[in-house]
Amino acid sequence: MGKHLFGTSPPPEKQPAHQSLAELSLQECTSNIDTVISKWTSSSHEFLFSTNSRREAEEFVEAVKHLQSTMHRLVTVNASSEKLVYAHNLMKSAMKLLESEFRRVLNSNRDYLDPESVSVRSSHRSSRLSTSTTTSVSDSEDEISYEENHHPDDHRFSGGDSDAMDDLKTIADCMISTGYAKECVKVYKTVRRSIVEETLRTLAVERLTLHQVQKMDWETLESKIRSWLRAAKLAVRSLFFGERLLADHVFSSSLNIVESSFTDITQEGALTLFAFPENAAKIKKLSPEKMFRFLDMYETLANLYVEIETIFYFDSAAAVRSQVITSLARLGDAARTMMTAFETAIQKETSRTPVAGGGVHPLTRYVMNYLSFLADYGESIAVIFENWQVTAPSGDDADPEELCSSSPASARIAWVILLTLCKIDGKAQPYKDVALSYLFLANNLQYVVVKVRTSSVKHLLGEDWVVRHEGKVKQYAEKFERLAWGKVLTPLPEYREEDITPEVAEELFARFDDEFEVAYRKQISWVVPDPKLRDHIKVSLSDKLMLVCNELCEINRFGSGGDGFNVRYAPEDIGNYLSDLYFGSRGSGSGSVSTKGSGSGTGSSSTGKSRG
Repeated sequence: MGKHLFGTSPPPEKQPAHQSLAELSLQECTSNIDTVISKWTSSSHEFLFSTNSRREAEEFVEAVKHLQSTMHRLVTVNASSEKLVYAHNLMKSAMKLLESEFRRVLNSNRDYLDPESVSVRSSHRSSRLSTSTTTSVSDSEDEISYEENHHPDDHRFSGGDSDAMDDLKTIADCMISTGYAKECVKVYKTVRRSIVEETLRTLAVERLTLHQVQKMDWETLESKIRSWLRAAKLAVRSLFFGERLLADHVFSSSLNIVESSFTDITQEGALTLFAFPENAAKIKKLSPEKMFRFLDMYETLANLYVEIETIFYFDSAAAVRSQVITSLARLGDAARTMMTAFETAIQKETSRTPVAGGGVHPLTRYVMNYLSFLADYGESIAVIFENWQVTAPSGDDADPEELCSSSPASARIAWVILLTLCKIDGKAQPYKDVALSYLFLANNLQYVVVKVRTSSVKHLLGEDWVVRHEGKVKQYAEKFERLAWGKVLTPLPEYREEDITPEVAEELFARFDDEFEVAYRKQISWVVPDPKLRDHIKVSLSDKLMLVCNELCEINRFGSGGDGFNVRYAPEDIGNYLSDLYFGSRGSGSGSVSTKGSGSGTGSSSTGKSRG
């Protein structure tokens, strides 16, 4: 049989007549086990749990289990049997071999949770994690089972490494059932904890105190946040999820062992990972510009929470779940603090320099771009602002009923826009030309409306809000037209045909020419940045100017006796002049208005506008 592990042969056998059935069975077990131990503890480079020897390994495990049960039977028959001592020592040797194989299989499969591999696999993974409670026949403990739908490219603990999973479970079941659970779990925790720690280090997860975080400049902290955002998703959906799957499979015979091993392996790293957002949210200077990084963390944690709660559902992992809830609460506090600072900054904005040409004010651009980004976090801000009511403002433009009846997040956005529009209304006052102030208001409100309609803000404010404010833009545009072009568009006096003398006709033409020239020259530097609003204003003006021009043509025909006066701004040229307007500096160099020094009575039409 070969040299025995202990250097001596088994105790001499009793005479068959006096041997019990248990002793015979024990002798057979020890013989088989001793042979396997001698073979696999020799200098051979092969391993017991490998592809070529898996059947022998399974037979060995069954023999060890049989030995255990036989020893129990023999104790009841002959507790002083010398064979029990030998069997006990042999069992220790068998456990050492299994423990060695358990450690080897664990170490040889370390790469299945390598972060780079995980990141690729996790992008393809679609999993469903479910818990079910059953009763174990052996120890009457609950079991947890997972069902996972794998993508073909997801190789973690599946496919080629499924044998390793089964080998670990086979060894664990054997060691637990024979009373060596402590030794098995110790090896498992040691190996898997080192893998978790190594993976988190690779993902740049650091143990940072509140003091360390608060001392960081924003660029450094923002870099840490970006790393955390990636690490959190990979850690939850791959690392911790994978550890939970592995522990559940390997120790499926004991829920207590699953819980203790998984919690001991992952809890420290999970707490380190999930505490970072709380510490970051406690930094002292939270300016509005930092809002979106904190919302990124909030959204990531919120999206992961169900998975975290399912993976760390054990009572012993309550600290992990509690940390996630605390971090979410702190991030929500930080977001509200930054939103308050944002609103305060709007109210305190005091610039008085008018925007050239009545264009869009920088405050309007900044606020609406900010709100557009903010609205992209619709679900998160709906929760964060849920119990944060807006104090209904007073004033003609306020709509307290709208602010109170809408959701808190919608009311907050509407309130910020209202604050901004009130500030813009004040910034229209410095314009010396009242028409330009209305153009300024139209431009800014149009920018707000377009931003709302083309961003997620619309989902918060609704179509009615957009339509209502589009109507206000049109009202501003109409007031602008009346003030800027009123003298040009003033209806002509009603004359009888016989009363239209050449002098009357010439006076009417001169008045139209003068007023058009003044209006044109004044507005050549004014601007309407939005193409839709610009076209709307130009079409409206063109239609109204054409009516006046047509009336002048009739007067020209009757008052000149058919010869016609010199018309500086003929109907066919009005469109060309209007095309120059409201582009700001672009229009000022594209054409010129004719001067009043043109000759009269030539009977020809002169546009006075370069057509180069």
